[in-house]
Amino acid sequence: MEAAGEARSAGPASEELRAEAPGGRHCPSAEEAALEVSWVQGFSKKNFGFINNQTVCYPCGNYILFLDIETKKTTVLQCQTGQVGAFAANGNSQVLAFSDRKLNPIIYIYTFPELNKLTELKGSAQLDYTLLAFSFTGPYLASYSSIPEFVLSVWNWQENILLCSESQPGVTATSLSFNPMNWRQLCFFNESSVTVWHIERNNDEHHLKRNPVKLPDGQGSVSSRKDLFFPVSRSEDPYHGPDLPVSAIAGLIGDEAETFMPRNYIKPSVHPTAHCWTATSEIYMGCKEGYVLAIDAETCSVSVLQQKPLPEYMRKISDVVSYVRREVQKKKGGKPKDLQKPVLFTMAFCNEGVYAAGSEGILFFYHIKDLQYEMKICADILKPISSLIFCPDYTVLLLVTEQGTVYTYKPAHSGEAVKLLDACSSCFLAADFLTPGNKYCVSVTISGEVQVWFLEDGTCLSKLNLDIEATAMACCPSSNSVAVGTKRGQIYFLDVTKVEAPRVVHRIFPSKFPVLSLHYDQSGQFLIARATEGHIFVLDARPSKLFQVLGYVVLADEVLDLSVVSDFKNDLVEVVVLLNVAEVQRARLEIFCLSSALTMDNDKYVNEQGMLNASAIKKEQYDLDYPLSSAVRLKDNIVYGYCTCAPFICKYHLSEENMLEDPSVFLSEKRTPSNQFGSGFLCLSPNSRWLASAAKDGVLFIYHTFTMDILAEKHCHSYQGGGIRCMVFSLDGKFILVNGENDGALVCLKWKKIKKIEVKEAALHWRSLLAILNKSTSNENVVLKSMAEWQFDPESTSESLPEEKFKEAPLKSSNVEVTEEDGNVTSVYSASTNDMTWIGQKVKKVIREETQRFANQKKELQMGIKKLRKTIQKMMHENEQVPDIEKLEQQEFNLDIEEQERAQAEAEQEVARVRKKIEMENLANRYLQDVIKHECWDAMCVKGRAVKCFHMACEVKNYPLKERSEEELETLEKVLRLKKIETADLKVQKKNLEIESEIVLSKEEGEKAEEVTADDTASYCLIGSLSSQYGGDTSILYHQWDLHTREQKVNQIVLLKDIIYKVKTAFNKEFDIVARQKEQEIARVKETNLRIREILAQLDLQVEVWEPALTDDEIPERALIVQDSEIQVEKYLTQEEREKAEMLAELEIERRLAAMDNERLRALNDMMGGVLEVKKEDILKMDIPPPPFISKPEHVWNDEEKKIFREHEKKVKELSEEKEKYRRALENELKKLEASIQETTQNFDQIVCKLSERKVKLEMVVYQEELKIVNLVYALMLNEELDTREAGLHNFLMKKEKEKVKTARTIQTTKNKIEAYIDTYENAKAEEKNLECGFTKEFADVPANLLDELFQLYKHRPKTPTTEMLLDTTNPYGDSSGSAEDYEGALTLLMKAMDELDSPEHMPNGLDPSIWEHFCLARRNKMESEELVKWKALTLAEMQAFLQRRMDDNEKIKSEIEDIFQELTWLQEEKMKLQLNLTVQFLLRQGQVELESTEIPDYTDAILINKSVIEELNCSIMAQGEKKIASMVECKDFSKGIFQLEWEHKKMRMQIEDLKQKARDIVTLPISKDRQLFLTVLNYDSHIAHRISVMEQALGIMDKLHKKNVKNRQKRIKELEKCISLKEQANYELSLELKEMLVSVSERRHIFEAADTQHVSEKTVKQRYREILKQKHLQGLVKEQEEQFEILQAEAERLRSRTFPLL
Repeated sequence: MEAAGEARSAGPASEELRAEAPGGRHCPSAEEAALEVSWVQGFSKKNFGFINNQTVCYPCGNYILFLDIETKKTTVLQCQTGQVGAFAANGNSQVLAFSDRKLNPIIYIYTFPELNKLTELKGSAQLDYTLLAFSFTGPYLASYSSIPEFVLSVWNWQENILLCSESQPGVTATSLSFNPMNWRQLCFFNESSVTVWHIERNNDEHHLKRNPVKLPDGQGSVSSRKDLFFPVSRSEDPYHGPDLPVSAIAGLIGDEAETFMPRNYIKPSVHPTAHCWTATSEIYMGCKEGYVLAIDAETCSVSVLQQKPLPEYMRKISDVVSYVRREVQKKKGGKPKDLQKPVLFTMAFCNEGVYAAGSEGILFFYHIKDLQYEMKICADILKPISSLIFCPDYTVLLLVTEQGTVYTYKPAHSGEAVKLLDACSSCFLAADFLTPGNKYCVSVTISGEVQVWFLEDGTCLSKLNLDIEATAMACCPSSNSVAVGTKRGQIYFLDVTKVEAPRVVHRIFPSKFPVLSLHYDQSGQFLIARATEGHIFVLDARPSKLFQVLGYVVLADEVLDLSVVSDFKNDLVEVVVLLNVAEVQRARLEIFCLSSALTMDNDKYVNEQGMLNASAIKKEQYDLDYPLSSAVRLKDNIVYGYCTCAPFICKYHLSEENMLEDPSVFLSEKRTPSNQFGSGFLCLSPNSRWLASAAKDGVLFIYHTFTMDILAEKHCHSYQGGGIRCMVFSLDGKFILVNGENDGALVCLKWKKIKKIEVKEAALHWRSLLAILNKSTSNENVVLKSMAEWQFDPESTSESLPEEKFKEAPLKSSNVEVTEEDGNVTSVYSASTNDMTWIGQKVKKVIREETQRFANQKKELQMGIKKLRKTIQKMMHENEQVPDIEKLEQQEFNLDIEEQERAQAEAEQEVARVRKKIEMENLANRYLQDVIKHECWDAMCVKGRAVKCFHMACEVKNYPLKERSEEELETLEKVLRLKKIETADLKVQKKNLEIESEIVLSKEEGEKAEEVTADDTASYCLIGSLSSQYGGDTSILYHQWDLHTREQKVNQIVLLKDIIYKVKTAFNKEFDIVARQKEQEIARVKETNLRIREILAQLDLQVEVWEPALTDDEIPERALIVQDSEIQVEKYLTQEEREKAEMLAELEIERRLAAMDNERLRALNDMMGGVLEVKKEDILKMDIPPPPFISKPEHVWNDEEKKIFREHEKKVKELSEEKEKYRRALENELKKLEASIQETTQNFDQIVCKLSERKVKLEMVVYQEELKIVNLVYALMLNEELDTREAGLHNFLMKKEKEKVKTARTIQTTKNKIEAYIDTYENAKAEEKNLECGFTKEFADVPANLLDELFQLYKHRPKTPTTEMLLDTTNPYGDSSGSAEDYEGALTLLMKAMDELDSPEHMPNGLDPSIWEHFCLARRNKMESEELVKWKALTLAEMQAFLQRRMDDNEKIKSEIEDIFQELTWLQEEKMKLQLNLTVQFLLRQGQVELESTEIPDYTDAILINKSVIEELNCSIMAQGEKKIASMVECKDFSKGIFQLEWEHKKMRMQIEDLKQKARDIVTLPISKDRQLFLTVLNYDSHIAHRISVMEQALGIMDKLHKKNVKNRQKRIKELEKCISLKEQANYELSLELKEMLVSVSERRHIFEAADTQHVSEKTVKQRYREILKQKHLQGLVKEQEEQFEILQAEAERLRSRTFPLL
């Protein structure tokens, strides 16, 4: 750090030292010696801040550093209680606040530049504070604690008062800031949320009110917040019930129900990264997604700012600049970044706009107007920027990077950023003093950055970045060189003769083991490098020897510590190594000596591989009685060790007198207690007078080496930062360098107070040491200056060290692996000398020398090997030619038996590993198999299996059933008992109702009532299932109308499950019968197939016989048994199994040979074909041999031969007929057998089909019962959800009622306070008026002209100086309003402004000075009174505003409580509906319900009542209807009698008229032929009878004709019925085609709608529509005319039949 170190005292506590040593013992020298901080350097990634316009402050470890940006001088303030935690600075008030990190931390307030502690703020935090923030105006400080409280607190730091606090459990914070325009607003955000806190004031009370901000989603869209606990609408489904919140569905009741949100509702929001306040009390916020948000602090509304579109030419320029920047970043190996949407890490507001920066390393300026912004680039520092801070006057902008570099930028000049501080963010690894040790020091960080510091004031003179991970560092006493060890195993040597320009001059690569520590001896001859794996390398420390490696030592145990002691008298260097012995809880010391002769004649002391000989280094070994973590040795064989198991320092004297019986273990002479804890280490001063002890607690103790009294102690680091990593004394003993483990601080200590004798001794030793080193130092420095700078890459001129060069170490073909027997060193090196380690080079050199030395022997061996190879190949070729019994195995030709055994051992190990792996896999698979088998097979009392048809693809499976547990059976029994009790109770109630009822039940109804069922059991449609037809007993069920309570529904579910179980069990019984029948059928078919095979064999037919068998689905047990045929691989047999198999095979061969050697069977086969008699079955095999003369020509046969031939032909013919007859019989039998098999199997298939149909119906029944269970479970679940919602509302109601009580109490208290304060305000107001009224009386002696002038001056008021001061600055928050609590500050400023008006210059002429003084005093009193009234009025307004807000909150709570009560009432109604409005399942036959339209009717107003009610109502209606009909019939009959009498009367009158007419006719009657015939024919009746008989004959003929016509008409009717059936079939086919056409029309309609061609086809549609209407109209006319025609035709027929009744 380029800054001066000036140690300042932080108060009285900073100089207090402990007067007692650890453990309670007194320290005699504690008052005579003390340490103080000389300077501190370092960098932390915590907050920076301006303490005034010229000074920047920031924490580092246990210190706070103040950096003057003009002089670049540094001031230090130490935190006395440990590491600095949270930090904040206020440049306006010039105060800073920080917290410590101890248990129950405290916040400290200090002033600057005095660095006086103002106060300590003690809150409720237990572990740590994470954030601190000052208000822009006023004495206010906000703090936020970490786990476990997470409390946000607001303090008045001037009065040390906690104003208010609020807890947020589990909420971490990223940033916290006050609104500069209004201190009562706080912005609090983390990576996922933003909260604006409002501080409400009620006189002396303050309250925090939380206002969360709804952030946009990841795409930048702002959506309204959806309240899931109180949905906006309550929709209700008649089937599914009310729509409840997701919290009730999830079963949540408590506070979690109010905040619960399902995963699918959660949308990832933007992630805030930075923010700043504006002068209009808005918040600009940057996000990780690249968006810029504007947040209104009052309403908490969010707007996304959009970038203003650039003009065309500006867009082109921007594209070119972006392209050039991307190309540059690509060449540098970086990732191209988007400058249009940068990710902002920090923001700062000013009058012109907003400055922002992020990971791009660019300082952007945003000019924001409305909701658009313009962006421009101000500076580019090529490093990620983490913070932007304006100084109090807003003239300088501070840019802080993550790498530790700090820049200043002046917006007014718009220039480049100027580097202010160039620190390193990495932690310090080590520090050491540069020879001669009193002027400069060198440090190195973990990242490989080397710094050179001026020891007096801590100014950073230069730095060099090695760009590699460093692990150790040390400065050489004999030259100005510095050695740096790395993790890769290299050691870099730096030339620091010019402290302003250090450079790397050499690099040594001893090994690839990481370097753990580097140690120089005091003479500067040797450099001891400690590496891992117990390696210790010894190097020549002189540049003149090019830092060559002299040798190395390998120790067997782990090396814990190493120290070097120089013996100038004997010219020896002793190396003390502390080892960790793993076997025992003790430490071990190994000491070896290095003489100067080692540097002169190195080959005598090392072997060929570079290892030091044990005799040359005189190694000694000592075992100590305690485990130690560090040890140092004095010159008189005294060793001090830091014990790890207990807090004390052990002292050992390495002599034979202190040995135990075991001569290898040493006892400690003295144990000095220590208050330090954790692992630590010891460091010895150069003069061996002081012993320093450092540990993880960060406290440094200095002891006297002889008395072990504490000389001094200093708390320079803390345990929170990991304690002390490294410390070192300067050669003159005046300075001590201490660096922490993880706090990033390098502290330089010096003696504030010490005895003069101690100083003299240290100075004397330093001068004596310099006298020894001066000559060698000057010589070596000359050589060091002359050395050329070491080049990292020959092709590169860069001064940096790319670590990638060291990572590339490819293993080439020339790599060699060497193992040292004594050290177990394995070094794999490359053939390249540059990348090869020193050990590798040594090994390579040894191999090369051995190769040259044994070259001839090597050639001879190679020739011998070639000859031997040829001989073996010849022998192998000959071995291939010999018989198999004489062949040798391939391994017999292997000459390298050891290699063969090694390969076999490796193979056996691999086989064992693979076998074990396979066994474990098999074991896992077997376990999984057992689990699956137990769950899916063994647990089943009825195993799942199937039955398949023989000839059809039909399969029926049974129901796998588990054995019901005892708990299930007990529950079922309990439910059945309860049902019986309820049945008995219901029977008693019905009997009572029968007695009291006036209506007596019929006999059937009585029987039904005695059966105690809910309704007619035979009515399946009311029961809702057909389970009673399939083995289920539905009489035990509750009626579907009676399931009102939860217990009834649960019991009904148990009963339904029992019915399902019984139905499945009944089906399984039928299934078992069919399965056994199939087994019998298969056995019968197999028996029949035996005969079929015999017939086929006799007929000599090669036909495959159908052999049915049970499949794996029908016999699932076979799946659990692995057959040998299923194993595809060859079975592995052990030696015993192979021998047993061979023996069995030999026995089988012998048995077969014995069976074949049977003389009787051979004789029978030879003589009679193997049978004793010829069976009928063998007739087809019989053949008549031809006579022997058949070979002669036929004309030479004699008569005897011809006769024999004719007999032979006759026998052949008879035999062929017999064969054909027998063959036909066999074929007929074969067909019968096959037909029998076919018939029986087809019959079985029909049985299986019927079983399948029953299974389908059974599935329907099971689904019916399961549907009931589902409905009941859903009803129970809905009831539970309603209960959960009700409980959640009650819980929320209790909270709201508590809030209401609290708010009401607050309102009442506030009203009382306001009433009391109004009295005070009125009194102050009256007092102020009295002062004005008493002015004339008080100055009555003054003349009138002067009195008027004085009265004008009395009313004159000065301007406030704050306004003038703020107008002269560029502070954007200059017009920030004050508050009622700023009364004293405002009054003080006003009184300062009054000093000018009170001067005698403004006194009127002729006025007495004493009167002027009295006037000035009166005017001041008047102004104080006015200010008091003004501030009291402001306070009163605040109290009234607070009261109004609380009243608004109270009204809001009341409305919420009313809404809750309304919803609770609604829930009660819904629960009542759920209990009464039951879901009833009906069975309706297909076609029983017909709807005129496809829409389902609305049944919301329908009610479900019993069928008997309807039937009774129908009966009463029918009875009344019959009565009405009877009365109507009676009336009709009576009216009919009247009509009949009238008709008879009319008839009689007409008869009278007829008789009169007949009398007149008789008088005038002429005599016709008929009359004559009647008169003349004697037998007139017979004549008439004859005519009647003739007419009857004609009538009979007509009747026969009529019957014939009726038969013809009936035939015609049958033909018409056939036609009707054909037409119906055709109509059905047409309906199918119509459906397809409708589908096609629908598709075309969709296509038509999708194509949007409506405007094209409107005319066509209208025309088509008119045609359809016309056609429909014509059809209607046709129908009307047809109806009229039918009516007319019927009327005509009626008239015809009336006119001609006989036709």
